[in-house]
Amino acid sequence: MYLPPLDAHPDCTVVAVCGRREEPAKSFANNWNIPQWFTSPAEMFDSVEMDAVVIATSNDSHHDLALQALDRGLHVLCEKPLARNADEGAAMVAAAESANATTMVPFTYHYMPVNRFVKELIDDGFVGTPHHVNLRYYTEFGFDDSYSWRFDRELAGSGIIGDIGSHWVHLSRWLLDDVETSINAITSTVTDRGPRPDGSDYDKCEDSVAMTIRYTGGAYAMLHVSAVCWEGTPFGQTHHLEVHGDAGTIYATCDWDTVQQVKGLKRGDTGPAKDIPIPEHLWAGLRRDTVHNTYRDVFRQTDAMTRGWVSALRDGRTITPDFAEGQAVQRVLDSAVASAAADGAPMWPHAHLLD
Repeated sequence: MYLPPLDAHPDCTVVAVCGRREEPAKSFANNWNIPQWFTSPAEMFDSVEMDAVVIATSNDSHHDLALQALDRGLHVLCEKPLARNADEGAAMVAAAESANATTMVPFTYHYMPVNRFVKELIDDGFVGTPHHVNLRYYTEFGFDDSYSWRFDRELAGSGIIGDIGSHWVHLSRWLLDDVETSINAITSTVTDRGPRPDGSDYDKCEDSVAMTIRYTGGAYAMLHVSAVCWEGTPFGQTHHLEVHGDAGTIYATCDWDTVQQVKGLKRGDTGPAKDIPIPEHLWAGLRRDTVHNTYRDVFRQTDAMTRGWVSALRDGRTITPDFAEGQAVQRVLDSAVASAAADGAPMWPHAHLLD
């Protein structure tokens, strides 16, 4: 996800890598011709001349690693979700602002041609005033009943809510260009996962969530994110997006195999919805034979996400989605966890920070 784009950027040099274990860190450094490797983040931060750091670790370490980096004046890209909870996220945002750091949270689907085209259609008035959006993210990795830190609340903060729900919370905020007023959520845990590697038990997180989010402008979003959906595709994942407004409707589908499709119809038209070709300026030379090749090209060949962040550092400008957006999403995630614990009762993500 990170080394190919970093290697491909003409103004970037990867100078060091840090991992928890010596052999994997050393092997990774050798494979990518990285001159230095460490198992201590503090040692790496203090002994290597660098400008910025990518934090691609489990959620429980985001807060501490980001604060260490920001305290040393480094710019930071930190994996999503930003933190385990909004309190950690708030501390990260404050530290970034104090350090005047350029930050990024990599919500990858923001950059894919299908979603960028839907955003353009909304902004150009195709649906008029949006009434509601429906986003569905179906994947099947949650059927695996072996231990995974992604479903361990102490390490992850939340399960599928944060892991892939964070993508959809950001996407709905971006598409509607709006701020949440309340959220209701229900969750389920379908798979009975095993104990931690040391044999101990833990608080197991959800593997499916349905969220209803209301926005200040009057629209609402229905987000359904599940890791226990058998899709039968080569990648085991599909995305579905619908937008309804007073002037029209948009349907978008990505099957993570060969389908990247947008359809729509204006109010008064008779169905079925008709294909709306994704314009060439959004493909911009990207391969479109498979979704994976599109995905690779977006992040390795264009100034999207990691490459865009590096260019922003070079040019001395800010870029989004940044830590502030990551924290706004984190508040929604916390509210979803709290709502699910209260049997779907409404929560207000921007009124207070939840414990």
